[in-house]
Amino acid sequence: MINWNELSTLSNLEKAVEQSFTHPIVIFKHSTRCPISQMALDRFERKWDASIADGLETYFLDLIAHREISNMIASQMEVQHESPQVLVIRDGKCVYSETHQAIRVEDVLSSIKN
Repeated sequence: MINWNELSTLSNLEKAVEQSFTHPIVIFKHSTRCPISQMALDRFERKWDASIADGLETYFLDLIAHREISNMIASQMEVQHESPQVLVIRDGKCVYSETHQAIRVEDVLSSIKN
């Protein structure tokens, strides 16, 4: 099971990015109105192995409720807004981004190890 930290304020986002200078973080951007996004989220959560990702901070963004945070992520991380989208942030920069059916836990964890 994933222990999501909710991104609900710009202050939460700033703190998350600050953490990325200590260790990589994962952000999952989800549209609560999109069945494809729900499918990607369900698959991601089912395949998540907490023992492998021990200590990894994971952040969840409901981009319908918090579009301004999604826009800030796109601007700060220089990635195009997508939904669903998973990002790995290291040292304040996006080092991995994937969307839709291409979101895979294995690839996220691999990007963190590299």
